[in-house]
Amino acid sequence: MFTRNWKHLCRRYSQAVTFRTSEIYPAQHNENQIGFFYTIKPDLCKQLFNHGGLPKSFMKQTKTFTETAIMVRQPALDVMDCIRASDMNKPVIRYVLYGEKGSGKSLTLAHLLHYALEEGYLILHVPWVSEWLRRTPRHKEMTNSQTKEGFVDLPLDAAEWLLHFKTQNQALLKNCEFKISKDYEWSKREKTEAGSPIAALVEHGINRVKYACDVIDALLLEIKILSNSKQCKTFVAIDGFNSFYYPMTRLNTPTKKKIKPEEVTLTNSFLELTKNDWNNGVVVLTIDQLAVPDENQESFLPRYLLYKKGFEHLDPFVPIEVGRYTDKEFLSCANYYRDRLWLRGPSDLETELKFTSASNPYNFMLQCAPL
Repeated sequence: MFTRNWKHLCRRYSQAVTFRTSEIYPAQHNENQIGFFYTIKPDLCKQLFNHGGLPKSFMKQTKTFTETAIMVRQPALDVMDCIRASDMNKPVIRYVLYGEKGSGKSLTLAHLLHYALEEGYLILHVPWVSEWLRRTPRHKEMTNSQTKEGFVDLPLDAAEWLLHFKTQNQALLKNCEFKISKDYEWSKREKTEAGSPIAALVEHGINRVKYACDVIDALLLEIKILSNSKQCKTFVAIDGFNSFYYPMTRLNTPTKKKIKPEEVTLTNSFLELTKNDWNNGVVVLTIDQLAVPDENQESFLPRYLLYKKGFEHLDPFVPIEVGRYTDKEFLSCANYYRDRLWLRGPSDLETELKFTSASNPYNFMLQCAPL
């Protein structure tokens, strides 16, 4: 009975061949467009994701398809509705996207980043926390922090993040009203004076890599001040946030001592940012089993992945589950793949793929990919 109904739905939906929406502005997306793909303009895609933010497998697919198309899904619409309904004068609300591996959390976050850009938010985006804490030491440059005893700096990663911040916020950083509130002395000869534009602080961190971590500390503090004074509204997006709370990193000191996440200055900076001690902003985080190296994870739920310490840090927060494709979303994706000549074969092929992929977006994408 179920198989017959599913095949009937396949035939009926395939006849309509509706898988795109012409509405390219996320703020205008609504429930009528759930399951439809919209295309991000190449220049906006480069601005938002040139330094990370889209899964590598998805990036390969976008190059093949010669477009970046994201599906409108309910979790993203839920967050947008909550943002519009929230009082920005109150402490920031933390939204936590969670779900099983491959369910589309990073792409939901990408959809929300596009929304934030179009709505004029100043964006603070960490594409993937594990890039800082999980890569092997030979890919890292680590130094002892000169300003925080017992901490280590990742100066190259910090400078790269500042460049990412500059690219995403290139229009807003031209606003001369965004000025720093106090002097920052980096050395006897180098100083950023109070009243200098935020852009000058960012440029200093990019050009003087050894100070990049301290610049990030100062930048995040100044942005909190700007948000509290209503000079800007801020959108914080961190993918793989639970990586900050995994007991150990893959980083070692020269004496082979393992470094804990809380001993990395970047961790400290972004945990301060995700506190709800400021307003006129939004914090959207994803937690993911892939963000930590442990393969034997029993659950994808927030309480399990964040550990007690991370859960208490975020409490209270709004959990938003990103689930598997609904029947409509699956068929829409199948039609999109057929349109891109990524999926070929008889019309009944979708029935088999639905069961073998369990309607998991990532598994479905892999099954349609070339061998």
